[in-house]
Amino acid sequence: MSLDGPQYLNRGRAESFGSIAADYDRYRPTYPKALIDDLVALGPRTVLDIGTGTGKAATLLAARGLDVLGVEIDARMAEVARSHGLPVEEGAFETWDDAGRTFDLITCAQAWHWVDPALGVPKLARLLNRGGSAVLFWNYEEFDEPVRSVLDTVYAEYAPELSRSVVVGGSRHDERPYIDDLQRGQRFASVESRHYRWQHTYPVDEWIGMIGTHSDHLQLGGERLAALSAAMRAALLRVGPHFTSRFGTYVIQARVAG
Repeated sequence: MSLDGPQYLNRGRAESFGSIAADYDRYRPTYPKALIDDLVALGPRTVLDIGTGTGKAATLLAARGLDVLGVEIDARMAEVARSHGLPVEEGAFETWDDAGRTFDLITCAQAWHWVDPALGVPKLARLLNRGGSAVLFWNYEEFDEPVRSVLDTVYAEYAPELSRSVVVGGSRHDERPYIDDLQRGQRFASVESRHYRWQHTYPVDEWIGMIGTHSDHLQLGGERLAALSAAMRAALLRVGPHFTSRFGTYVIQARVAG
């Protein structure tokens, strides 16, 4: 949750990604194989991917032979996802016309915080087939020294308001409100959470490209973001051309009865 209130209320941020759709597709991290293995092991035939973006998660599921449909609010993001062979329908999940379709698995990668839970949670339950699951997941990063010190120093000078951004590991999503939303009304037979741990080694320029795809960074505006990126690149290169980030992917799974 944002310190300024629920993120889904900030539509400027929620719908800001289309302007950097190509960079989002290029720089945003993937999701761990163990998670995809576990989703496939649920045995779904049909999958709905909410907030599919450029298809970062949906392409992993489609590559495993699942029938995946994406829903995406931004036409430019949707177009990139379609270029990967994914069928995508445009619209906000809360108002998207499901046309009576139901699914064995519903996923939402790095996007549920943009959905109004009062509308989204009942719709999740309604669109799931008996025994089906909704699986919401997010990546976050942790950094070791000396990278941690570099990030703290540069953000303090160029964008102190982002010092708690999830991008730099200073703020993780608090999963409790999402779990509470899913448990309210007893629409699901079970709601549980788990974490996956993995690592990724970044070339410095890849990480700099990635930070520019986050909505809170986009809100800095072009000039401030460019200054932050240039200072961060120079400081990280003094540490070395690559660094390893310790990722966590946290997952909330809600299953309907059956």
